[in-house]
Amino acid sequence: MLWTPVRSNVANSIKKLLPRELPPSLVGKRGNLYEVLSRWPNGGVGKFVHQTRWSTKQIEGSYWLVTRSKFKCEGKHGKAWGLLYWKTSVDKLVSPKEQRIGGSLKYIWDEGPSVTKKA
Repeated sequence: MLWTPVRSNVANSIKKLLPRELPPSLVGKRGNLYEVLSRWPNGGVGKFVHQTRWSTKQIEGSYWLVTRSKFKCEGKHGKAWGLLYWKTSVDKLVSPKEQRIGGSLKYIWDEGPSVTKKA
């Protein structure tokens, strides 16, 4: 077990080099829309995202397909555009025209389509 103290010393050294609060791109949890999208290459273009409140409201299969995005402040703010698919069992596009995604800072977002949460 000669390697155990060496491993812990290396881990401690790496922790000292990292900032106390990691940037959004290194944290893998829910957040505002820009924090979720900034974790992906190309700003999350082509990814499905949904507001977590849709799941609690029993809105299943709804999501935004992100078509473009611009970030500010290390991925915490910005603008995003996409196509809204609402309550889909088969792809049901709300509008064929690209729209700016609303509620991006106000609500908590997650990846993928919304899934109904069972109580």
